[in-house]
Amino acid sequence: MLLFSILTAAVAPGIALLTYFYLKDRYEAEPIHMVIRVFLMGVLIVLPIMVIQRGLELGLGSGPVVFSFAVSAGVEELMKWFVLYHIIYNHTEFDEPYDGIVYAVAISLGFATVENVLYAVFQPMTVGSLLIRALLPVSGHALFGVTMGYYLGKARFASASKLKLRFLILAACLPLLEHGLYDYIMGSGSTYWAWFIMPLMAYLWYKGVRRINRANARSPFRLIGREEEVKL
Repeated sequence: MLLFSILTAAVAPGIALLTYFYLKDRYEAEPIHMVIRVFLMGVLIVLPIMVIQRGLELGLGSGPVVFSFAVSAGVEELMKWFVLYHIIYNHTEFDEPYDGIVYAVAISLGFATVENVLYAVFQPMTVGSLLIRALLPVSGHALFGVTMGYYLGKARFASASKLKLRFLILAACLPLLEHGLYDYIMGSGSTYWAWFIMPLMAYLWYKGVRRINRANARSPFRLIGREEEVKL
């Protein structure tokens, strides 16, 4: 019963955040089965990511900058980007800019949920530590996903090929930098880490909400809705 409670507490933040971002789609919600499928992709990429990270750590070392930006953030964010680009980017269900955010958050939270479960099972966890993980790493992964998905959405609907390429690069690089900075702060060993991580999280939430609103504002279904209102 205790293990079940711990697992439930570890899984709940990811499901809650995914539900929150899914419901933020104002105009045409994505099929639930597609969102679940992408979430499960996030679960499945955990093992290959761990293998690649271990290999890079053995080859490059575990210095704070290299580990934070290359081994940890680099592998995780580029793997998510790779999967989204090859499986979701050209999918017919990706039919409005906000869909990029939904799918990027889904794959990010699939990964983060497994990571959270592993921490809960293999490390001593209290209610407080699980709450901190929900507020920081799990929500952090979701917000990195918002950044990635926002620029994937811009790339998907950009008219010029140069703009598409630019946004695709930003979709890979910006969440990598955000994630790397987060990992660097958390791994610094400083007793004042909270003074740095809380402003970063506040910034990520602020930018995330703005990106959500902007993506929704560019939905083609928003214009259709307005035309129907005029006819009525």
